[in-house]
Amino acid sequence: MKTPVFLLIVSSIALGGTLFLAGFSEFVLVTGPCFIASLVLVLRALTKHQRRWVILDGSNVMHWRDGTPQIETLQEVIRELQAAGYSPGVVFDANAGYLLSGAYQNDGALAKALGLSEERVMVVPKGSPADPAILTAARDLGARVVTNDRYRDWAEQHPEIHQPGYLIKGGYKAGKLWLNFDEPAKKSKIR
Repeated sequence: MKTPVFLLIVSSIALGGTLFLAGFSEFVLVTGPCFIASLVLVLRALTKHQRRWVILDGSNVMHWRDGTPQIETLQEVIRELQAAGYSPGVVFDANAGYLLSGAYQNDGALAKALGLSEERVMVVPKGSPADPAILTAARDLGARVVTNDRYRDWAEQHPEIHQPGYLIKGGYKAGKLWLNFDEPAKKSKIR
């Protein structure tokens, strides 16, 4: 936002100079469009939709319904998060595809099954835990994490897990999905 405002101020001064200073009127052909372009940039910055990212612990969430891994569970949670105004990303352990379909599935295959773009889905390499990738992605995006995991092994490197509301818990009660959005995400970048 600072850059568009700066450009608007500079272009306003330049336009004013070309309009009111003798001998500079021909420069209005340059300063006028610059002013209009910078005004458009400021208006776009003011109206731009701020994304509220959320990262799903895919390998955790897929077990929420009946304790069995189901792609439908993830699909329902993603729909609910999108309806609540979140932009979801999903991170899986390497074995997620085997658990869901009996065969390895890469980012693209799981993204297609979830109805998300491939950029929003990540399957960590075999032998690597997904937890640090989930927590790092959430930190980088200023996102909350959807999981029932407490990430105790990662608390020292990611103390934000102790902030109220940082972890969004969920599950099924009487066959109905519930998500705990109630706790505010203190000190997070969520708006």
